[in-house]
Amino acid sequence: MKQLTALQQQGRRSNSFRNASSPLDATVDGAIKSPATIFWLILHGLCCLISLVLGFRFSRLVFFLLFSTSSSPSATNIYSALQTTLPSSGAASPPERNVSAAGGSRVVVGRHGILIRPWPHPDPAEVMKAHGIIERVQTEQRSQYGVKNPRTVIAITPTYVRTFQTPHLTGVMHSLMNVPYDLIWIVVEAGGATNETASLIAKSGLKNIHIGFDGKMPFLWEDRHKLESRMRLHALRIVREKRLDGIVMFADDSNMHSLELFDEIQNVKWVGAVSVGILVGGSEETELTIVQTDDNGKDEKKSQVPVQGPACNSSNHLVGWHTFNTLPFVDRSARYIGDRAFVLPRKLEWAGFVLNSRLVWEDTEDKPVWVKEWEEVGRDDEGVESPLSLVKDTSVVEPLGSCGRKVLLWWLRVEARADSKFPARWIIDPPLEITVPAKRTPWPDAPPELPSSAEKVIIMPENTEKRPTKSGSRKKRSSRSKRKRSAKVLDEHALARHSIGDN
Repeated sequence: MKQLTALQQQGRRSNSFRNASSPLDATVDGAIKSPATIFWLILHGLCCLISLVLGFRFSRLVFFLLFSTSSSPSATNIYSALQTTLPSSGAASPPERNVSAAGGSRVVVGRHGILIRPWPHPDPAEVMKAHGIIERVQTEQRSQYGVKNPRTVIAITPTYVRTFQTPHLTGVMHSLMNVPYDLIWIVVEAGGATNETASLIAKSGLKNIHIGFDGKMPFLWEDRHKLESRMRLHALRIVREKRLDGIVMFADDSNMHSLELFDEIQNVKWVGAVSVGILVGGSEETELTIVQTDDNGKDEKKSQVPVQGPACNSSNHLVGWHTFNTLPFVDRSARYIGDRAFVLPRKLEWAGFVLNSRLVWEDTEDKPVWVKEWEEVGRDDEGVESPLSLVKDTSVVEPLGSCGRKVLLWWLRVEARADSKFPARWIIDPPLEITVPAKRTPWPDAPPELPSSAEKVIIMPENTEKRPTKSGSRKKRSSRSKRKRSAKVLDEHALARHSIGDN
């Protein structure tokens, strides 16, 4: 009985559950069949598709990655696929720019294509804007991390009118034009100031002092070195008289300077020295003598480094000087200007030193005691070989350029020979003659004239083919013509003899 009762109760519960669930099923079926529900389902799916398209860059790239035949798509195809999916706006497109066919390189990072612009930029305005930004950034960096209170640079250059003055002085001029500090250029010209040198200096736009020096440049190198020292002392007198405040450097017209040199000399307090690279012609190895001074005396060592300047110890203190060993070149050194032999430097070149201009001022309160009086120095100009003659103790010189380890300028002496054919003032007048006529010229109506009628131009045929049949026929024809000519000559001789016999 108990089991029957339990079965009846279970049947009732199942029937009640069926009766309760039937309204829910009817409600669900009715909701599915309603048009409002179908509309919202369609709208939801459409929104999902739009988000998919926007998330994967208009789905063209996804289509390409899914259905591409190659396993690793190339960057060019991916970039083209991206480029074709860009929407076309109704606004006016920018004008086309003249871009080279090479174009920029195409790089793929992940699923995005990146176009690297070609250089130089096709738009000059954008280029100038970029240069302006770079200049402002460099100026800001220099003001924050560079010299806080830069001093004026006073460059002294001895020169004279000669064949190689224009290329030498132009190189120094462009180096000084790139200096980011205030600069005064003192040019001392041997033989007096000339208009040719003045016009060349005026092109720089720098603040300059052009003065002449009594005395022409000598013909011998030894005398020229002495005269150039006197010209530099004459420029220092100008600094003394006008009380020019700044750092004095000696920029010879044939030397080459690094822009880092002008930043380095701002660190000098009174007298500084930098390393100078000695460029001596020839392929043989040159030796330098490194003189190191200590308390016990002098110790000389040999080095193969062609550098002249200060020598420091491990504690970055000045202990001596790198000087050029001229003994291997005594028999091969140049004696006069234009000689083909080696032009050797002085023991210590002026170009390797910088000075505080207040050293030569008169009545300076903070002048050190180890500085010689100007009257004592300027009394004998012939004995002044380097700025070390201006000080009583050479140990006070400050080594610059990582204590002489960096070469910041290069010494070179190259002059034209007396019999050189370089044009005067580097102006070609009359125009150059044509030595090699051009095959094609951009002026078809006016072909170039040959240099002279005496020179004959022989033009060889490029493609010549031998034809044995025709050459054989030509030989036969030539033999026949020879026979005919010989027969005519014999007939003429016979007629002449016959006429003589008749007479």
